Amino acid sequence: MKSIFKILKKFTIPIIITICLLVLQAEFDLSLPDYTANIINIGIQEKGIEYAYPNVVRKSILDKVLEISDDKEFIREQYNLDNDKYYVKDLKKEDKELLEDKIIKDFMFIMMIDSNNEQIRNSLNINTDLNTFYSMLPVEQKIAMKNNMLENVSNLDDTMIKQMAIESVKQEYQNNGFDLDKLQIDYIISNGLKMICLALLLMVCAISVGFLASRIATKFSYLLREKVVSKIMSFSSKEFNLFSLASLITRSTNDVQQIQMIIFMFLRIIVFAPIMGFGALFKVLGNQMNWVLALAVGLILLIVLFLFIFAMPKFKLIQKLVDKLNLVTRERLTGIPVIRAFGTVKVEEKRFADVNNDLAKTIQFCDRVMGIMMPTMMFIMNGVSILIIWVGASQIDAGTVQIGTLMAFITYSIQVIMSFLMISMVSIMLPRSLISFKRVAEVLNKESSILENENPEEFKNNEGTVEFKNVSFSYPDADGEVLSDISFKAKKGTTTAIIGSTGSGKSTLINLIPRFFDVTKGSILVDGTDIKNVDIHALRDRIGYVPQKGNLFFGTIKSNVLFGQDENNEKVLKEACEVAQASDFISKLPNEYNYAVSQGGTNVSGGQRQRLSIARAIAKKPEIYIFDDSFSALDFKTDANLRKALREYTNDATILIVAQRISTVLNADQIVVLDSGKVVGIGTHEELFKNCDVYKEIALSQLKESELNA
Repeated sequence: MKSIFKILKKFTIPIIITICLLVLQAEFDLSLPDYTANIINIGIQEKGIEYAYPNVVRKSILDKVLEISDDKEFIREQYNLDNDKYYVKDLKKEDKELLEDKIIKDFMFIMMIDSNNEQIRNSLNINTDLNTFYSMLPVEQKIAMKNNMLENVSNLDDTMIKQMAIESVKQEYQNNGFDLDKLQIDYIISNGLKMICLALLLMVCAISVGFLASRIATKFSYLLREKVVSKIMSFSSKEFNLFSLASLITRSTNDVQQIQMIIFMFLRIIVFAPIMGFGALFKVLGNQMNWVLALAVGLILLIVLFLFIFAMPKFKLIQKLVDKLNLVTRERLTGIPVIRAFGTVKVEEKRFADVNNDLAKTIQFCDRVMGIMMPTMMFIMNGVSILIIWVGASQIDAGTVQIGTLMAFITYSIQVIMSFLMISMVSIMLPRSLISFKRVAEVLNKESSILENENPEEFKNNEGTVEFKNVSFSYPDADGEVLSDISFKAKKGTTTAIIGSTGSGKSTLINLIPRFFDVTKGSILVDGTDIKNVDIHALRDRIGYVPQKGNLFFGTIKSNVLFGQDENNEKVLKEACEVAQASDFISKLPNEYNYAVSQGGTNVSGGQRQRLSIARAIAKKPEIYIFDDSFSALDFKTDANLRKALREYTNDATILIVAQRISTVLNADQIVVLDSGKVVGIGTHEELFKNCDVYKEIALSQLKESELNA
């Protein structure tokens, strides 16, 4: 995992910026319901009057308020007197709320007196003007009268008291000649414009987050895939056998894509959902209808628990089934000729169908579970909305909740539920991505058995001499040694052939030189330097290697022959093809050297593929040539012509040939005979034919003695 997070660390600053934008997005999103509630509660119901105190009030009214108030000094400090009217100062929000709390009931009482309230007159049995009667009372009686009146509203909710006080503010504004309709419209427009600005900022944040999240996830997957493939390229055959080719393909493609998706979801949902959810919960704390929200969250958690128990094992199984499907598909595609030849098409189709059905059923189960989850979540969300409206309607009727507040609560409740819904969806998909994390980490953390020397040595010269010194080798987990105590020397300008029966270790021996495997015992020297002590790239750069199976890449003949070299070097291209006896068939192809080669070289014959592989090694002009049974697909005439041309072209190079044909090795300067992983003879053809029984047996099995002595 450390190697993956090391790549992710490169995106620290963009991730921090993205998270900051998500916080802003959540803040803007959570602010919108409050503005909606204010427009309904204050803008529509209360004519745009936000606080239950007048911004402008007649001197006679405020003086009466101050006369009976317990906080007269504080209230007086909040107003400035100008032409028989008091104007409220520019106050902070907390000062406005404090002023409202201290003046609300006194002001409401005075406005009822000023309006000659009939209810008060009847309760006091007064037939005269209430204002006149009130003005004649001493202060103590005025305060007692206020307290007596306020006892009648003490059982009312604060919301109802504020609404009654705002009605008094409206009355005072009318007495001062204010246009209440204009005040209402100005408030609605002002808050509406703020909502539009918030919505635009919300849109900018959402677009920016989407852009950054997509860019981070895509760039991260690009770097991760590059690192995985680079790591795979450094593996020896031991690691390839450990993981399997199909699994490595899945890990470098599908698994990386899963990681890319979860990183994108992390930046878009996993971070955003909790911020939104807890932010919305904080907004509705203390509300009388919180039990409805708690019920909804509880139901969602039960559903998530159900999904974890039943769906999670299936999600974990998907990646393994994808591996298996890739393996079966690859085997079928590469083995089509064999399948057709043995008439097992139906068997292979059934084998593929079984794996495909297993994967399809698993994915269908997961899709069905997800399909059930979404309608269930929507049902809970809509049910909660109905329940909130049903409970809220009675509270609105009782005057304890305003319509706008109820609407805001519904919005916040939906935001909480949607946040939990998003978290639950991600929590279901997360295990599959975590498995992908582990699978990719396994590749990145796997050390290649072919280790680079930290302080590589330089080659002593550029002759290309190869020497085996008491070399033994055994495959990992094998019972015994494949090669045992091998010693010989291949000098510059000579051809060394390696021959032996099937399974004698010829290819294994030759694959030790470019370090596809490392020797178990002994050492291999190139120009007197142990190949374990030199840079691997420098070693392989000196070797022209032709494998048993001629492998071509998608492209053209030119790009394959000049593989890893300057493709504009026409001279080297034609020269290499001429030596490899490939010029004749190339000249007959459409576009000749620009002829399109399909993947694996399937649109050319086996012999042509082998000759092009040989031409690729020749074009490199290395000091050491390795031919691992590379002439087996050639006819005898082409084989002879190619070896003759090769001998003339590479007279200063060291050539090592693994061969099955005795005719291929007859003219070699040195022949190494292997039998069960051991050297049983070294010498020329004539020497070995006389002194080595194994070699003689191989030779006579292919040619007559008269031909061998010719």
